[in-house]
Amino acid sequence: MAKVTPYSRFTDFDINLFLAGKHFRLYEKFGSHIMEVDGIKGTYFAVWAPSAKKVSVVGDFNNWNENVHVLNVRWDKSGVWEGFIPKVGKGDIYKYKITSHHNNIKTEKADPYARRAEHPPQTASVIWEDDYKWKDDDWMSKRKKNNALNAPFSVYEVHLSSWKRHETEDRFMSYVELADELVAYVKKMKFTHVELMPIMEFPYDPSWGYQITGYFAPTSRFGYPEEFKFLVDTLHKNDIGVLLDWVPSHFPEDAHGLGYFDGSCLYEHPDRRKGYHHDWKSLIFNYGRNEVKSFLISNALFWLDQFHADGLRVDAVASMLYLDYSRNDGEWEPNMYGGRENLEAVAFIKEMNEAVYSNYPDVQNIAEESTAFPMVSRPTFSGGLGFGMKWMMGWMHDTLEYFGKPPIYRQYHQNDLTFSMTYAFSENFLLPLSHDEVVYGKRSILGRMPGDEWQRFANLRLLYSYMFTHPGGKLLFMGCEFGQINEWNFRASLDWHLMESKFHQGVQNLITDLNVLYQSEPAMYEQQFSGEGFEWIAYDDHKNSVLVYIRKGVDPNNDVLVACNMTPTPMVKYGIGVPKKGKLQEIFNSDDKVYNGTGDFKNKVIITKKSELHNRDHSAEIIIPPLGMVAFKYIKPSKSSKKISDKSAVKSKAKPVKKSAVKTSKTKPKSEGSNVKIENKETDISKVKTRMSEKKPEAKTSKKPTKKSKKILTQTTSKSPKSKSIPKKTDQKG
Repeated sequence: MAKVTPYSRFTDFDINLFLAGKHFRLYEKFGSHIMEVDGIKGTYFAVWAPSAKKVSVVGDFNNWNENVHVLNVRWDKSGVWEGFIPKVGKGDIYKYKITSHHNNIKTEKADPYARRAEHPPQTASVIWEDDYKWKDDDWMSKRKKNNALNAPFSVYEVHLSSWKRHETEDRFMSYVELADELVAYVKKMKFTHVELMPIMEFPYDPSWGYQITGYFAPTSRFGYPEEFKFLVDTLHKNDIGVLLDWVPSHFPEDAHGLGYFDGSCLYEHPDRRKGYHHDWKSLIFNYGRNEVKSFLISNALFWLDQFHADGLRVDAVASMLYLDYSRNDGEWEPNMYGGRENLEAVAFIKEMNEAVYSNYPDVQNIAEESTAFPMVSRPTFSGGLGFGMKWMMGWMHDTLEYFGKPPIYRQYHQNDLTFSMTYAFSENFLLPLSHDEVVYGKRSILGRMPGDEWQRFANLRLLYSYMFTHPGGKLLFMGCEFGQINEWNFRASLDWHLMESKFHQGVQNLITDLNVLYQSEPAMYEQQFSGEGFEWIAYDDHKNSVLVYIRKGVDPNNDVLVACNMTPTPMVKYGIGVPKKGKLQEIFNSDDKVYNGTGDFKNKVIITKKSELHNRDHSAEIIIPPLGMVAFKYIKPSKSSKKISDKSAVKSKAKPVKKSAVKTSKTKPKSEGSNVKIENKETDISKVKTRMSEKKPEAKTSKKPTKKSKKILTQTTSKSPKSKSIPKKTDQKG
C-alpha cells in the first residue's frame, strides 16, 4: 500500500497569514484536495493539530489502520500536518486519527474543512470535488441593485427538512426536488429572498442545524454539494436571492466534531466561563486565537465564493458580544476594562464583516442580535460592527404582544406599536416573524390572535399589513404566509392541506399582494432605513386604536398613506390630516374579498378639503375596515388613477360610483352581526387569482348616519365572511 508522499500546498506566506489570523481562503489549502503529484493521482490532506504528536488519515482505503498513512508535520511550528496519499480519490471516506502530547489522548475527528460528509448518523468525511458550471451570470450582474439597502428586501425563512416532505416516500425532499417546488412557490409568493436555516452538516435533527460539525459541507441529507449549487443557481435564475444562516457563535461537543480536537482546547476557549454555553450545552469559539479567526472568516467567505450566497444571517450575535450572556454572577469574568463586552468577539465580528464586504460588496450580512448593543448595522470605520442589517427583535416582541390582546384592551397599549418608531432608524432593521416565534409553546402566529375564526384571520391580515408597511426589511417564516394553525414541527411537513380553506387562501393571497405592494411602491423601500421615509399623521387616537402614517419615497408623488384600525369597529368618515390637496385613490385594502374579508368597506376616489386637521392644512374622510388596513396614493393630475399591476393584482382602480352613501341600520340588520353596510359598486379585481363568491344580504338602512353605537363586539359567528361581529360605524373626525 502506498505511503504518504511529502507534499505541501502552503507557502511561507500562507503560513504567516494563517498564524496572524489574516488568511481568509484556508479552504483552498486545508482539507482534502484531489490532485496529481509526479504523474500519480491521489489526494492531498492538511489539518491543523498543534498539540498532536501523530496524525494519521484513516478510512476504508487502509482498513482504518492509523499506522499506514501518517501525515508529516511542518517544520515551522505552525501545527499543520500534511501529505499526499496516492490512489485515494473522490468518494472515499476518511477521518483523522490524532494522538496528543497531552497524556497520549487519542481522538478520531472528521475533517474541519471537508467539502462533503456522510449522511447522519454516520460521521466520516468524504473526499469530494465538483465541476459545477454556474448559470446565474444575469443575477450576479444585478445582485448589487437587488441587495441594496434602498431595494425591497422580503425574506422567506425556510427549514428544508420540514417545508415539504416527499408525499409517497415520507422522506426529505432533495436539493433537486426543492429546486423545482420551492423555487416555484417562492416566485409565486413574490418574495425577493429566501433564508435557509443552517445547511452546513450537523448531526442532530432537533438542533434544526444550529449545532454544526461540518462547516464547509452542505448537509448530505438532501443530496450532493453540486446539487445544492443547483438549488442556489435555480433560485438566482428566478431572481430570488439566497441568504444562509451561519453559526460562528458555538459548536457541539460531538466526538467527531471540533471540540477537544487534538487533545487540547483548539477551537474552543479553554476557560469554561468563555468557552462553554450552558443553555445550548455547546462550546464557544476562541475569538482571540488567530488561527480560529482565520478558520471562521474563511468559512464565511467560502459560502459566498463557492456557493454564490447573497449574504449571511449570523446567528446568536448577542451571545458572542457579552461575557455575561445567560450567566449568573460569578460565572463570568469582566474584560480588561471591567466591562461585560467580549472585546475579542467584537473585534472578530468587525474583521469578519470587513472581509465579507471588501470581497463581496454586493451581499448583505444580517445580525440576529436581541440587545441594545449600539451601531450593529453601522460601518466599522464609524465605530459600528459592520453588519448590513439587524433583526428588529423589539418590534417583533411588542407587536406580537399587542396583537395577542383582545381589541377592547388595545386602547390601553397603543404605545406597544408606536414605540418602535422612536428607534426604528437607529439601525438598518429587518422585521422578523421567524421560526423562534412559533415553537416551544408560543403557538403559531395565527394561534396568538384573539377572537373567533373571522376575527383571528382579520387580525392576522392586519398584523401582516402593518408589518409590510412599517419601515424596514421583512422576514416571514414558512407556514406563516398561509396561516399555519399548529406550531412548527421540524419532523413534519407544513400543513399544506389547510389551503383547501378559503380563510387560509385569503392569507396567502394577502402575503402575495403585500409583496407586490412593497416592491411596486418606491415609498415602501427607497427610504426604509431613514427617518425621511416615514411620517406620522395620527398616532395618539388610542381610544379607537387607529394608526395613520405616511411612507415616503424620494419622489413625493410616490408617497403612500396608510391607516390601520386595530378594532372590529369599522371607522367610517374617519378624518385624517393629509399633506396636500388632491385626490386619493385606494391602492390596498386588507378587508378585500380576495383575502376572505368582507369587501364592504371600500373607498372610492377621495377629494381632500381645505380643513385643518392633525396640524395639516388639508384633510380627508376615509373608511377604515374593521381589523383592517387601507393604503392610499394621490392621483397624479396628468395621468389616470394609480394602479398596481401584477398577475396577483394587489388592488385595482374602483369603477365609477354614483352617489355612494354610508348608511346605518337603526334596527337589527338582515345580515346577522353586521350593523353597517357600505354600498359601493364591486371593485374590479379580475386579475386576482382567488375571489370569494358568497352573496350577502343587504342591511336595512336609514337616511342619516348615526353615532349611537360605538360598542365593540367580541363574540361572532364564522359561518361566512358576512356573519361576523362588525358593530355600528364610528364617525370619527380625528
